[in-house]
Amino acid sequence: MQYLRLTGLLLCLLMAPTSQAITLSGSISAELRYFGDTGLYDQQDYQSAFALAAQPEFYWQSESGDDSLLITPFLRFDQRDSERSHFDIRDLSWIHLSEDWELRSGIRRVFWGVTEFQHLVDVINQTDAIEDLDGEDKLGQPMLNLSLVRSWGIVDLFLLPGFRERTFAGDEGRLRSQLPVDTDQAQYESAAGEKHLDTALRWSNSIDLFDIGLYWFHGTQRDPLLNVAHKHGSPVLVPYYPQMDQFGLDLQATLDSWLWKLELLYRDSKPEHFWAMQGGVEYTLYGMADSFADLGLLLEYGWDQRGESSTTTFQRDLLLGARLALNDSASSEILFGVGHDLDNQSHSLVFEASRRLGGYWKISLDGRLFSADDPRDPVYQLRQDDHLQLTLERYF
Repeated sequence: MQYLRLTGLLLCLLMAPTSQAITLSGSISAELRYFGDTGLYDQQDYQSAFALAAQPEFYWQSESGDDSLLITPFLRFDQRDSERSHFDIRDLSWIHLSEDWELRSGIRRVFWGVTEFQHLVDVINQTDAIEDLDGEDKLGQPMLNLSLVRSWGIVDLFLLPGFRERTFAGDEGRLRSQLPVDTDQAQYESAAGEKHLDTALRWSNSIDLFDIGLYWFHGTQRDPLLNVAHKHGSPVLVPYYPQMDQFGLDLQATLDSWLWKLELLYRDSKPEHFWAMQGGVEYTLYGMADSFADLGLLLEYGWDQRGESSTTTFQRDLLLGARLALNDSASSEILFGVGHDLDNQSHSLVFEASRRLGGYWKISLDGRLFSADDPRDPVYQLRQDDHLQLTLERYF
């Protein structure tokens, strides 16, 4: 209902008399996933799944350029998983620009971080976990964001009303845990539940060779703890969202062909207090073999003080990768990465390739492989979910 009210208000503003036109862009896509095996769990006795998605974008800017409106709805239909068939408003925001400040209000997506394989410090938006495993897809977050531009850096203040629960695959979905997650029984530490008002403060600046960001976040933890409960006599996992204070740092240094990257956080909550880190380096070979192609070599290390009790798969992991950009007219790119868990000796492999087909089409081929022998390792629950994903997108 909150989304409908905001959508109606901004659509009225967009339709108001103005000399500026509304710009419509976006994409529609068809996706086919093929799994090497049938699933481990009940209702996963299939090896292929088809999905359709649409993400239009409506943009309006005032004649002066001081005000703009952005509306980005997202819709997906999935053949197999009813939970993956969903609707979300990624953006529905008004932005006002002044000489040394900006005010952004509505529903928006905000990204923080510099590393490739894990976005450790990214905390404002909730992860849309049914889209992919990489954590890069985010749900829209209601917010009021005041950004102050000063000579010594940019200060961002956030008020975040309305918490978004994490999405999870349904009983029929692949790439899920052994026990299904029952979001209907979600629990909160705060008596305000999903209506808790979260706050955040961030400072960022570029100093010589360094890009740096520091923040403090107070509010509902985005990644829930999963506790075992029962539904209709069967065991399920129930999300529990505690309150937390989180302090984060993201740092990137650019030295010729080298990018040195670091993300660091400290989380203070009733269930746990811990440090975590993701850091690494990227070296780019420009004009490789006297061509237009660039090859980036990636090395990262992820560490979590909680060790094997961590809720993330990056508790002590070494990650290697390579990114090839052909810099051709079709914007052809290939990313390859492999992760090795130094505690449980499990492996995961990711492959992403894409290129444009003409001016309006894009084709992508993604792959995920999982190998684990230790039942305590989260990757063990995905050991039969190796898959390829072919996506065809039409931009407009």
